Amino acid sequence: MTKFQNKYRSETLRLQNWDYGWNAPYFITINAYRHQCFFGQVHEGKMQLSEIGKIVDNEWLRTFEVRQDMNLIMGEYVVMPDHFHAILIIGLNDYNSSPDNSKSPKNQFGPQRKNLASVMRGFKSAVTMKARAINPVFAWQSGFWDRIIKQPDDYRNTAKYILNNPAKWSKA
Repeated sequence: MTKFQNKYRSETLRLQNWDYGWNAPYFITINAYRHQCFFGQVHEGKMQLSEIGKIVDNEWLRTFEVRQDMNLIMGEYVVMPDHFHAILIIGLNDYNSSPDNSKSPKNQFGPQRKNLASVMRGFKSAVTMKARAINPVFAWQSGFWDRIIKQPDDYRNTAKYILNNPAKWSKA
């Protein structure tokens, strides 16, 4: 761990030589704060969405409408009781298809736009605003987990994992 302004901080899990605005499929997981089951329940292997779960579902679908300029492509996704899994593909677009993309990406702190982090921030923010009208304590865990999907077999296995997630759900 390193220190920033005399405080310990976690190192980034993001790849240092990767621009998260690049054309690629990404596997995303976002957790509800403290894994609270805000989004519904699994009954007989099928997800039954709560009102907040329906908001998550609707806002995910809306993400592709409001960010058409990024050429986002929706892969498989599932809303689970306490988390959300999705495959999100950032297609070629005006922000990632310029000749400058051949340069090494700059991994730096600061404003994020037209990349994976900005999509996730917008999605989580939209869900939070609407969900708090139903449950004022609703919150996400900070950040999100992602993995770049680089191989076709990896894509198929990830999609299968997402689609089978409700059938394998057990919450103690």
